[in-house]
Amino acid sequence: MVGAPGCLDRKPSHYIYFEVAATPVAKSRFMNEIDEKWMRRAIDEARAAGELDEVPIGACLISPDGLPVASGGNRTITRNDPTAHAEILALREAAQKIGNYRLTGCVMYSTIEPCAMCAGALVNARVERLVYGAADERFGAVETVFDICTNPRLNHRLTVESGVLADECRALMQEFFRSRRSKST
Repeated sequence: MVGAPGCLDRKPSHYIYFEVAATPVAKSRFMNEIDEKWMRRAIDEARAAGELDEVPIGACLISPDGLPVASGGNRTITRNDPTAHAEILALREAAQKIGNYRLTGCVMYSTIEPCAMCAGALVNARVERLVYGAADERFGAVETVFDICTNPRLNHRLTVESGVLADECRALMQEFFRSRRSKST
């Protein structure tokens, strides 16, 4: 898919590798290693957000070439901005760096299943793939409550992979809210 100047319109080189040479087992192992690497980067962003007393959610966006483009952690409280979710901050930073709102071929890593706002932004940005850690039972808009990223009625759909380092991502959230509850009593 060819886009406007400055957009990322090539598939990651490791996708080409899979199409040509990998078996399903090798593909799975390779992608797990790559996915875990970038999810750890998102977890680092989530920890940094938690240290600021923000809900510890982190995200990072990776280019089609497998290079980091942008990352962020929640900053809704710090910035007094209800839209300053980790995924939105990463999308904004990437769009500014690239000079185009279409982030074709990119992969978003998020520690928690994105909400409706973030899932919609991923669709609008034409992100190719979303990888998230833990499901969000209350607000998850990718698979749990809604299916925004794969909805056939929308003009773009993402490939979605869930459960990458889910226990670690979930534990960050549980520890944060447990700590908040104990402070309030």
